[in-house]
Amino acid sequence: MPRWEQGAEDRLREAAFELFLEHGYENVTVTQITERAGLTRRTFSRYFADKRDVLFAGSERLPGALAEAVLKADAELAPFEAMLVAIEQVGEVLADQVAPHAAAQRRAIAKGSAELQERERTKFAAVTDAIDAALRQRGATSSTAGLLADVGVAIFRTGFGRWVDEPDAATLPNRIREAAAELAAVFDSR
Repeated sequence: MPRWEQGAEDRLREAAFELFLEHGYENVTVTQITERAGLTRRTFSRYFADKRDVLFAGSERLPGALAEAVLKADAELAPFEAMLVAIEQVGEVLADQVAPHAAAQRRAIAKGSAELQERERTKFAAVTDAIDAALRQRGATSSTAGLLADVGVAIFRTGFGRWVDEPDAATLPNRIREAAAELAAVFDSR
């Protein structure tokens, strides 16, 4: 019967973040992470596919969650409003699962790595595609769905970044609404 270490996943994540911040993502090995956490490589493999997965574990659920929320939004809502409601709802769930300080650390780690920046772009491309498909399924034209999906991701990223920078100033859904309102104000001033 395998012996499971209590809190092993969190210990591995903490060790990885510490090492990535100290030495840079590219300069850290899985062996160094496991040694810092006091665990084995086998234990690491139970939780993460590779060291990149430490930073992005769970992010593969975001596109599906957003698409589902867009599809479940009130059928009477216009495409933009349905998307905004969906982003706010998913943001609320995400805020319960992600510690702002950990997100800030992840952002700092990714900023120093071209590989991680590319991974981040790939992740948000999948989110954009999922929102686009959900909006088209709700009846938006391809052109409108694509435009709104790009705008929605920009609103989400802006709101998320502001929430990470100042988590006590406002909730993530409020930050998302603020970013959307700011964008609307720019267009209203034209």
